[in-house]
Amino acid sequence: MEYPGNLFVIAAPSGAGKSSLVSALLQVDSHLVVAVSHTTRAPRGQEQQGREYHFIDEAGFRSMIERGEFLEWAQVHGHLYGTSRGAIEERITGGQDVVLEIDWQGALQIKKLFPNAVLIFILPPSWEELLQRLHRRGEDTPDVIARRMANARVEVSQARHFDFVIINALFETALFDLKAIVHSQRLKYTALQRSKPAVFAALSLS
Repeated sequence: MEYPGNLFVIAAPSGAGKSSLVSALLQVDSHLVVAVSHTTRAPRGQEQQGREYHFIDEAGFRSMIERGEFLEWAQVHGHLYGTSRGAIEERITGGQDVVLEIDWQGALQIKKLFPNAVLIFILPPSWEELLQRLHRRGEDTPDVIARRMANARVEVSQARHFDFVIINALFETALFDLKAIVHSQRLKYTALQRSKPAVFAALSLS
């Protein structure tokens, strides 16, 4: 499937800073829109319905699966997460650049469906720092933190399947790296060919 918009898929273990980086990126790049995923987990902190996630019960989520409404879905930390097929396709076929925050399983599924998608993995600088960040967040019990750390070992091992990897040791540096990846992707020959077909046709480029 050819589409003029770019699709950026970002994954990371809990506590690596993925959501904060994406939020900062959206503030400085007006050409990006975020695709809001569905989840069966409850809202955390200041999260709002339709902003961070579409919060839905498990019965409703599984009904969406049966109707084929998800591009991908997976169970993560005991909860279901999924990406709406219609929301993504409408935006990228309309020429918008979309950023999607999902787990590594979903990212690899998306790559199979959209070969031009750019997969970006956010790494913590160390296991010790990741553990400290999870504690500083103050959102999880010790048991949940232990489970997140165990899952992180599996998640981090999948980074080798991604197109780009960012080590989030210093937030400002990681954000610079993320912006650089997005800008570089837009300047690739094939990406420009999809987004600016009239220019390429006028110059007799194929």
